[in-house]
Parts: sequence; structure tokens; C-alpha cells
Amino acid sequence: MTSPLPGGTSGRYDVLGRLDTDYYAVFADIPGADRDVWVRTQGFVDEVGDRMREAWDAAEYPLDLARRFGELDLLNDGIDHPRLTHFSPLAAGLVNMEISRGDGSLGTVLAVQGGLALRTLALFGSDAQQERWLTPVARFEVPAAFALTEPDHGSDSVSLETVARRDGDEWVLRGAKKWIGNGASGGITFVWARVDDEGGEHHGDVRCFLVEQDRPGYTGTVIAGKASLRGIHQAHIALDDVRVPADAVLPGTRTFKDASTVLYATRSGVAWSALGHATACYEAALQYAQQRVQFGKPLARFQMVQERLAHMLEDLTAMQLYCRRLADLEASGGLRPTQASLAKFHNTRAARRVAATARDLLGGNGILLENGVMQHMADIEAIHTYEGTESVQALLLGRDITGVSAFA
Repeated sequence: MTSPLPGGTSGRYDVLGRLDTDYYAVFADIPGADRDVWVRTQGFVDEVGDRMREAWDAAEYPLDLARRFGELDLLNDGIDHPRLTHFSPLAAGLVNMEISRGDGSLGTVLAVQGGLALRTLALFGSDAQQERWLTPVARFEVPAAFALTEPDHGSDSVSLETVARRDGDEWVLRGAKKWIGNGASGGITFVWARVDDEGGEHHGDVRCFLVEQDRPGYTGTVIAGKASLRGIHQAHIALDDVRVPADAVLPGTRTFKDASTVLYATRSGVAWSALGHATACYEAALQYAQQRVQFGKPLARFQMVQERLAHMLEDLTAMQLYCRRLADLEASGGLRPTQASLAKFHNTRAARRVAATARDLLGGNGILLENGVMQHMADIEAIHTYEGTESVQALLLGRDITGVSAFA
């Protein structure tokens, strides 16, 4: 998408007529297959952009656009499975970046449907579960949710209180979940619960259960009043003695570490998503500075404005380098979870700075949704928090570099 020539500058345009934001030519050597995926993603973003802006403003979740996402086979998030089209880590990252550059709610659709739910099924589901559900989830024929976070357990989700009790040939689930994307969208939910089965083999274990949302006792309520990611619904889920068959448990899940495996894998995606948001804000600021005339000359001719753009480019380029290195490490099999944590930690913080500077540079026009910056700024606040807050990432990194845990 960016110029194939090294040393592209922010004042130039790429082959698709967009501002070239790749100052260090970080993405100049993208292989053809990965570039094709990137271009396909950009086509989707262009196709649905106007509808998603309207949906964000109205706090509506356009499921037909999410299904279109699946039809284009863009939801697999780099998961390696024989039933799924395989994307390289770089291609998967570029999809995350490009989708979030267009719309953060769609970026969260990808994170939830592909990164969390589809990955959970692909990694831990039985052959029968995968045979039935893998393709429908990958194509968004069935919305899928990943239910780990609870009303009283966010960062300390290891302390989850939702329980699964064995009753003959069934499991009975009881508890509550919160902030669950797709949790009230009429599909399936992967519910993480602690097994309460005195004397049983798995008593006390944390396991995952595939729950169809039309099961009696399952209530998903859309969370209202959000000021971020307004184009996708998150839900509060009540599990009031929900009965599921014995084979609803995902056999590959045994401990909380299995949930962590999924979360670690998606942190790279959040780093890429933050890059997409920051890219959109930088583009908006640069274009505005070149076009907006004040005191008889374009804003771009003022020293203060040029300095702000330079600071934004500094952050953006660092984010690009983090992401490209992440993809290379993952492709080589050498990516450690804390390396993904560092990228998420850095990139969401940097994206906040870029968005704040862009909003300020646009003046009063910066708060108008038509200019994009305010929407991205609000959506960045959500990705800064989910998949592990800034503080949690810092503690994971601190434990890794000191060898001492500071967690309670």
C-alpha cells in the first residue's frame, strides 16, 4: 500500500493515491501474497467506510458488514489450521492495521471473532466442534464471543468466579461476564469457567465451554452508553444455570494458561491496530495542515505545526518498526509473550499521543466525526485497555526483566 521506493516522505502519495506515511520504508518489501491481502483489506475498508461512520455515530452494530468481512476471508488473524486460509504474521498484522485505520469497531470485530473466538476453537476445540463451527465462525456466518472478563475481575481475570458444575451428562454454568464483544449477537460464546466437581478429575481447573446463546438461562444484554467502539456491541452476560452437554467443553483447555495463550497471541494484533489508528490520525493532521489557511497561509507553513507533525511521525515510525519486528519474530517462531506485551504497551501509548496531537492541530474541527480524529481518539482508549491494561503489561515486562513478580 505504501510506496515501494525507499525513503518515502510524508508529503508524497503512494500508488493508490493515499498519503505515504512509511518514512523508513518499513513496508517497502512486502511479499506479493501479503500485499494482495493488504489491498483486499483496503478495498473492504473503502467499501464499508461510510456505513461504519454512521453506525459509530448511532451506536449500532451492522452485522451485515461483519458478515461481509467474513465473506472476504479476512477474519482468520494468522491462525494456522488446515481448515483455514493461512496468513503470514505480516499479512495478519497488515489486516489488523488497515482495518483499524478505517474503523476501530471493525478492528474489534476482527479481534473478537478471529483473534479470540476463532483462535480458541482452533487451538482447543474437539474435532467435532471444529467440524461444526470453524468455517461458520471464520466466515462470520455465526457471531462468536470470548467470555473471560467478569464484572469484578478484569485485570485479575485469573480469579474468575463463573463456575461449571457437572450434573450427569451435562454441565451447568453459573456466573456473569462483562465487556463481551458479540456476547448478545445471537451466535455462540466461549465461556471460561472454573470447574466445581468435588472428587472429579478437573475440580478447580479453568476450562472453556462452547455455549449457544439461545440456551435457556443465557442472557446477553448490550452495554449502553459507550463513548468508544460504538460500532460493535459488547455485552453483559448472565449465566443462570445454563445447561450444556458434556461435549460442550473444549477438551484442549485445562488451566488459565490456555486462556492466556489466546490473549498473548492477540496482543500483537492490538499493537498493529494501534498503528492503524495512529496512521489515520497522522494522515488527517497532515492533510488538514496542508489545506487549512490561517493568517494568510497554510498551517503547514507554521513552525509549530511542522514540529508537531515531526513528533507524530517519530511515534508513527517507531510503531511501524515495532510491528514489523513482531511479525518477523513470529514468523521465525521466536516471539515471546512479553515481546508482544512490549509492543502493545508502546504502541497504544504512542497512538494516544498521536491522536491527541492531531486533535489539537485540527482545532475546533478536530471534534467533528467527519474528520475522523475524534472517533479514532475515542477508540484508542478502548484498545489501550483491552487484552491487558498498560499497568498489567508493565508488570509482565517487569517480571520478565527482573525475575521478580510484583503481582498481588
